[in-house]
Amino acid sequence: MTSEHIPNAEAFDSFLTDTYTHVDPLSGLDPSFVFDFHAYFPDDDLPDGQRFSTWLSVEPLSRGPEPHPDWLVTSQGAIDTELGILKTGKEADVFLLERADPLEPERAVVMAAKRYRSPEHSTFHRSAAYTEGRSMKRSRDERALKRKSTFGRLVAAGEWAISEWGALNRLHGLGLPVPYPVQIDGTEILMEWITYDGETAPRLAQTRPDRALLESYFDQLRDALATMVQAGIVHGDLSAYNILAAGPRLVIIDLPQIVDLVGNQNGMDFLMRDCTNICGWFRGKGLEVDEHELFGELMAHAF
Repeated sequence: MTSEHIPNAEAFDSFLTDTYTHVDPLSGLDPSFVFDFHAYFPDDDLPDGQRFSTWLSVEPLSRGPEPHPDWLVTSQGAIDTELGILKTGKEADVFLLERADPLEPERAVVMAAKRYRSPEHSTFHRSAAYTEGRSMKRSRDERALKRKSTFGRLVAAGEWAISEWGALNRLHGLGLPVPYPVQIDGTEILMEWITYDGETAPRLAQTRPDRALLESYFDQLRDALATMVQAGIVHGDLSAYNILAAGPRLVIIDLPQIVDLVGNQNGMDFLMRDCTNICGWFRGKGLEVDEHELFGELMAHAF
């Protein structure tokens, strides 16, 4: 029935207007269903060196473990901005990347973006010794790796990134001092930028700690190595050059070559080499430590 079919149609229309135009559409609504909404109007032509956040573009297993740290920016409206190169290496380069939501600029975070190089610019030296005992999902990929074809080198870049991503997640889960893994997207890993006093933390090799700090550093590394060995893991390339000194604490980095202590026939040799490298550096700083003693102590944790 419409207003023209009832008497006094004007009064009826006035009643409807008064009744429904003054009613709060949110009255009586459960507060848990109410949220603030901010519209974004992304510009597809971002300047060079910028991109939209890829956090929600990758699958859930490609994002860091929960609980997420407070500093993590997960907004899909965030923009990633290149800040420059931090470190170059044989297989990968590390850049600084700022992720910030234009609506919450105060929550911007700077992360380290490790990018494994394209096949024509990388070497992936000694990879066979490290990857022994690892299984690949596709036999085609494994054959390509063995032939060292162009496709095989592409697979290698991805496999090393995946290996480091897995190692970061595993060691973080063990409570070991490694950068928090933010996400992996292809051959790029975003991770926590390790700093001290607002600057990039130096490598251990660049430091000159006093006696007390030197002893603390060695104790930290011994405990970390023991935890890794208990989990059947060997770093495989540990030295004072891939350990960061963030003030009083050490952080272990560069983990793509992580080795299975038992599954890799060279696992014991890699562990002994790690012990030799570490003890050699500490002895050079005046701390009397022995690699054979450290190796024996670690092996006691392994079995």
